[in-house]
Amino acid sequence: MVVCSNAWSSPALPKLLHEPNPPVSITPGAGSWIVSIQAIGGIFGMILSGLTVDRLGRKWPFIACAVPVIAGWIMIALARTSVLLYVARFLFGISYGLAYGIVPIYIGEITSDGVRGAAASLITVMAKLGILFEYSVGPYVSFEALAWLSMLGPVLFLLTFTWMPESPHYLLGKGHTDEARQSLRWLRRTSAVEEELNCTRKSIESTVSERGSVGELFLPAYRNNLIIVLILAVGVQMSGMQAILSYAQTIFSQISSDLTDAEMSIVLGAVQMVTVIFPVFLVDRVGRRPLMLWSAAGSFLGLLLGAIYFTLDAAGIAVESFGWVSFLGLLLFVVSYAFGLATIPFAILSEIFPKNIRAYANALFGILSGAIIFAVVKLFQVALDNVGAYLPFWVFSVSAGLTFGFVFLYIPETKGKSLDEVQQIIAGWRTGLHSKAVVAGD
Repeated sequence: MVVCSNAWSSPALPKLLHEPNPPVSITPGAGSWIVSIQAIGGIFGMILSGLTVDRLGRKWPFIACAVPVIAGWIMIALARTSVLLYVARFLFGISYGLAYGIVPIYIGEITSDGVRGAAASLITVMAKLGILFEYSVGPYVSFEALAWLSMLGPVLFLLTFTWMPESPHYLLGKGHTDEARQSLRWLRRTSAVEEELNCTRKSIESTVSERGSVGELFLPAYRNNLIIVLILAVGVQMSGMQAILSYAQTIFSQISSDLTDAEMSIVLGAVQMVTVIFPVFLVDRVGRRPLMLWSAAGSFLGLLLGAIYFTLDAAGIAVESFGWVSFLGLLLFVVSYAFGLATIPFAILSEIFPKNIRAYANALFGILSGAIIFAVVKLFQVALDNVGAYLPFWVFSVSAGLTFGFVFLYIPETKGKSLDEVQQIIAGWRTGLHSKAVVAGD
């Protein structure tokens, strides 16, 4: 629904910067603001999610996400001034941040223990489908037509998601037991839900006695949970995926290849789309931790190839015949990133905090992510114009390598565990029993 906006800039910016008689004339500097301002909107969206998700529920705030997106696409389609582009991108960010804070909670609460990780990972599969759409259609239609076509996703979502049930966790927390039972029966496709309903009620009662607040996140009891949030936010975003997605055609225009930059973007999107499907089937079999480690290691190697290529090119060394190496490096990065960094954080975030502060934790993750995305995306264009592509790629490479080390040291395994058991694993880790808990979990 929202993620098409993340990849829109890849085919759209070249139209505004290089094609004759564009609907809106911009400079590269203005283009970087158009791309990055979405992340600022995302911070406000995450704050909204933290304020609404426990008051208004998961379902209706999520449905409301579609409204700013639809308004934004209309603005872009009709834009004749860059101001409308800035406003539209900011609205995209609000919707993205709101959805980002709600979806992991909603998915974590409506799915059963055995498939929670796969369901959470499916979010990313659908997101990559939206990115592939932008890459495949964007270069071959007009600027205005791309906006109208991109609007079809949120319109379809708005028309269909209203029929989905509210989270049973939320309904029980509000004392609506009959509605929670009806919701759970619809989700499980069976009337035998009393046992799960009772377990859910006990889980809620164990946390609802103390009303959650933002301050609780920073209590010593949740220090290690916050370390995990920090590792995920910094590791996922500092690897540079958002910058690469946003500037894919611009990056590929600097790589020597028999393919055009648009064609390389389509290949990138297709590989990403196919690869991201695999964690859906692996996350609840192999586990979260191994996939994260493999993902970080592969991302480091792929980004390193790109960094070396752009460094040699900037040094004046003839690398034209080796453009395919850099392209393969970026494909390796995309494949590796899809196997873990793109998907597993959603599964982990839906598990590691108790219900009464889960919304605040997801909001914190989104705010951190939004701030990092803004800095990475804005400074990427600055580095590209004033230094060269090699500088951001070296930063991305080092970040991916550090993420591997932090995941290895700090993130435990939680596969196949109930939400209560996950809390016990984190508690055991905090008191020095982490290794025992992980062994028991395996």
